[in-house]
Amino acid sequence: MNSTDTAPGAGRPPAADAAKPSAAGRGGPWRLAAAELRRRTSALVALGVVALFAVMATAAPLLSALGGWGPDEFDPSAVDPYLGGLPIGPLGGMSSEHWLGVEPVTGRDLFARVVHGAQVSLLIAFAATAIVVVTGVAAGVAAGWFGGRTDTVLSRLMDLTMSFPSLIFMIAMMSVARDVNRILLMTLVIGLFGWPGIARVVRGQTLSLKHREYVAAARVSGASHLRILTRDVLPGVAGPVIAYTTLIVPGMIATEAALSYLGVGVRPPTPSWGQMIAESVAFHDTDPMYFIVPSLCLFLTVLAFTLLGDALRDVFDPRGGRS
Repeated sequence: MNSTDTAPGAGRPPAADAAKPSAAGRGGPWRLAAAELRRRTSALVALGVVALFAVMATAAPLLSALGGWGPDEFDPSAVDPYLGGLPIGPLGGMSSEHWLGVEPVTGRDLFARVVHGAQVSLLIAFAATAIVVVTGVAAGVAAGWFGGRTDTVLSRLMDLTMSFPSLIFMIAMMSVARDVNRILLMTLVIGLFGWPGIARVVRGQTLSLKHREYVAAARVSGASHLRILTRDVLPGVAGPVIAYTTLIVPGMIATEAALSYLGVGVRPPTPSWGQMIAESVAFHDTDPMYFIVPSLCLFLTVLAFTLLGDALRDVFDPRGGRS
């Protein structure tokens, strides 16, 4: 038989072909996770809703300018002073001039207030989540990697923080501190108590990665702790951290709304969804749109982040075998 009749690859050992990465596997677990996420309709819808509200919050000044009204501008002609300041017209005063109607008594444009309320609520939620994630990841990695006394101290600090009555402390802090930036204070106070949950997740992942063969090989080769943590450990915990982060955000949004609803959040006339819901309670029977619009925005945002977080948690769950 001529050499030209030999089958392709017959002169190579079988392991050579087996060692070549397949086209499907070149992207690694991140490509597999993205493909799994695209197959989930609920996750895609939730991602679209999250993107919509994020754009709405980012472009709040532009959107309110398109509507023709600022969040603090009054329109006395849109309410009837002889009927307790109720909006003039159907569905809370909806018209071509006021797309979602107006607030009772004040006549402020509801669309402008809602989009600027999204900016305030999401800004506080995202900033507080960033504080939680950075603090939690740092504490979790340190506890899992160094172990010993470091692990003991950080674990007891996690237990202490989780057992503290955080909501009562938040209300007390927001009530006492008056002459400060309310948005900054709310961000710091809310972010102060959220890190132990993600720290425990990261600690467990770090303990698992710590004993992997490639980490042991890096240690034997003389790599520094910082190099191993940044190149081997942190990429390994990135998936669970991303999934957990999307589950933290709705809790932060709800906490900000609760504090604003109780009257210890941002001060009027700065709009916030929780504050608008609190003000609308007195008009829930005469002007239900004032209650429905901010409540629906809050509900959809929290639900979208929760659904997206659940999907990401399933995708990145190492026990699920998907990534």
